[in-house]
Amino acid sequence: MNFAAYRGILAVGSVRRLLIVAMLARIPHAAAGVLLTLHVVESMKLSYAAAGAIAASITIGMAIGAPWRGRMVDIYGLRRALIPSVVAEVVVWGTAPFLNFQLLVVAAFIGGLFAVPIFSVVRQALGVMVPPEQRRTAYALDSMGAEITFMIGPAAGVMLATTNTVMGLIVIGVSASLAGIFLMWFNPPTRTGQKGSFVAVAEPTTDHHDLVEDQVAPDLLGKNILVRWLRTTKYNVRWVNIAVLAILATSLGAGLVLTGVNVGMVALMRENNSTGELGIVFLFWCGASLAGGLVYGALKRSVNPLWLLCAMALLIIPMGFATNAWTLGLLSILPGLLCAPVLTSSAEHIADLVTEKRRGEAMGWYGSSMTIGSAMGAPFAGAMMDNIGPWAGFAIVGIACTILGLLGLIVMSRWRRRSPGDAV
Repeated sequence: MNFAAYRGILAVGSVRRLLIVAMLARIPHAAAGVLLTLHVVESMKLSYAAAGAIAASITIGMAIGAPWRGRMVDIYGLRRALIPSVVAEVVVWGTAPFLNFQLLVVAAFIGGLFAVPIFSVVRQALGVMVPPEQRRTAYALDSMGAEITFMIGPAAGVMLATTNTVMGLIVIGVSASLAGIFLMWFNPPTRTGQKGSFVAVAEPTTDHHDLVEDQVAPDLLGKNILVRWLRTTKYNVRWVNIAVLAILATSLGAGLVLTGVNVGMVALMRENNSTGELGIVFLFWCGASLAGGLVYGALKRSVNPLWLLCAMALLIIPMGFATNAWTLGLLSILPGLLCAPVLTSSAEHIADLVTEKRRGEAMGWYGSSMTIGSAMGAPFAGAMMDNIGPWAGFAIVGIACTILGLLGLIVMSRWRRRSPGDAV
């Protein structure tokens, strides 16, 4: 374990600035969920089900948009790829407060589709700004920054809502757009060889599949547009293999666990009439995640994210037996310690498995997998809690994600035996 590695990472001014920009840029989106829910329920006088439909629309948009936005960064570079997002953020959220419910659903989808891809851009940039042996530490710092953001963001959303939800949504749009503009101005490198990248141990930017794609593309000129699209799509997904799919499944499972736990915490505290003490629980949960990320980033060896997912999923099951805020908080420490490490390890493995030319798209899919898992976690855990009890949400989500992790380990083990040189 080498905690001095953090000093080495933070001593690089460009990396330090990127981590700070990433943390600040995530706050508008972290605040938007709570603020939009309060706008639908309080300002529009609609139900929580309607607010859930808006949240689902954003989630679907983000899940579709993240890989596409990442691919645009790969093709056109960061600045050109972010222009549509910068415009869309301020237009969508600037007009959203004045729309009826049906149009707001459409606007939410467009907002998610064109959201500034902070997560994938930052992870992609860190992959070329630091040498491979320091990626774990850099990703751990980013995960810890994200934890801090998700502690600040919802509170900021509530504060804006208490003033005026209409003005609050406009502020969110302007802030998100400014975050994109600042990221364009900073322009962190996304490819080896660009200014600010770590070029001493530059990774190969092409592989066999890239060469095949480059050779095939010219032959497609003059073909039917649909045929061209199908053939280019075939080569565009050559970077996807069993190992990559296993890591994407880990990301999905992590998203499911995290939202399932959050819903479970609220339900358990409501059943015990202790909703006001939720802050104690989240202090333990988020604090443990920060501590776990700090320790994992200092490790000299990586840990398979599937093992980390299995351990975290198993450890959330006992949380269902908590009787008050203090017991729930204490029981959340062990699974919380593995929260940031799961996200850090999976991002690290994606960066190692995918060539630089495809890394933006891969990080986009990684973010989409987590988004889909998060979207599944809340209603899945909620249904268990409604029909059985709060403890069931923790138990069912924990068991389901443990099985998902074990299946991934079995598939990976068989894949490694067939392709020993490509193992994670």
